[in-house]
Amino acid sequence: MSSAPLPSARATSRPSQRCALDLCTQWPAVEAEHTNAMVMDLFNERREITSLAVVEHDRPIGLINRDIFLSQMSKPYHREVYDRKSCIAFMDKEPLVVDAGLSIEELTRRTVEVGEKALADGFIVTREGRFAGLGLGVQLMRIVSDLQAEKNRQIMHSIEYASVIQRAMLRSSREALAVMEQDATLVWQPRDVVGGDFYHFAQHADGWFGAIADCTGHGVPGAFMTLIASASLTQALQQLGPRDPSALLAAINASVKAMLGQSGGISESNDGLDLACFWVDRGSHSLTYAGARMPLHLLAPDAADVLTLAPLRLGIGYADSPLDQCWPATTLPLPPGSLLFATTDGLIDQIGGPRRTSFGKRRALSRLSESRALPTAAFCEQLSADLAHWQGDEMRRDDLTFLCIRVA
Repeated sequence: MSSAPLPSARATSRPSQRCALDLCTQWPAVEAEHTNAMVMDLFNERREITSLAVVEHDRPIGLINRDIFLSQMSKPYHREVYDRKSCIAFMDKEPLVVDAGLSIEELTRRTVEVGEKALADGFIVTREGRFAGLGLGVQLMRIVSDLQAEKNRQIMHSIEYASVIQRAMLRSSREALAVMEQDATLVWQPRDVVGGDFYHFAQHADGWFGAIADCTGHGVPGAFMTLIASASLTQALQQLGPRDPSALLAAINASVKAMLGQSGGISESNDGLDLACFWVDRGSHSLTYAGARMPLHLLAPDAADVLTLAPLRLGIGYADSPLDQCWPATTLPLPPGSLLFATTDGLIDQIGGPRRTSFGKRRALSRLSESRALPTAAFCEQLSADLAHWQGDEMRRDDLTFLCIRVA
């Protein structure tokens, strides 16, 4: 029998990256001329040994799996026939053999290529071609799991900090909404830590501006899109002012397409956003609205039904939207006490109920009509409860944003 000396392997300098040597166990090996009887004795003496490397001049030539070996030798007459024969009779002649310096990532790839055999039997670790020890599949799976957990922890830490950035980006709009004369409530709930919905509110001497947006995707990709779209909206407001939502949507479309390289013939991105923009003029008590695939709902104090201002059924950005596309605006009277309601499709498209169907626009607007006399906070609380009951055990499908404002 030969053991696996590793005097210089761990004493000399090693790269900081984890490698096969970290999984190397100094178990004994057997020479090719050793008999099966000697292997049987070793397995009986060392019950913790799951595999034995077979070496020739200290270089590995095979691997004996304990369970397979004992199963074969327990068959009738096998001890009589094979006891005195060379142990190579029951060895795997093509085990996984890796160098001690092989990275864990490459070792994992090689193990997957070999298949279940490498996980069950383990693998042979060598240094300069000579036997150094054995690595176990369970050890590899454990270290891969630990490495993945650490990577996930780092990723989640980054995403959580990205959430801080995204919320900071929206803070000025939340503050503007809070100090408005109107009774206003906003619900913003990303499906993940960060999300693809955003909003923008600003108060001016003669009125106030509002926007609700739903960008492509959710999670990190959606959050990236909110940064692009929000920057485009801010730039458009600085250049054009808040009173012409139609012009704002056209400017945002051109900006998003330019940032995502969608203006040429071939684009790598087919992303964009749905957006509802509106301007409330205090002097004329009027509302001007323009929307890209996102309607705005109006419930006047003396109206029996909710009026839906329909958007243009074309999103902002995206590869197929023309660079010079125009989203028409609608202007209409806005009596004091009117309710404005807008929502992203995270509310409308949520699956639930007894038949696993979408929550739907009708259900939301019915709740708006029923709760018209309540403060907007109470309405939003009721609508959130309706959605939670409807959703039940179903997973959240998308980011959720909805807004209700009672115009002063």
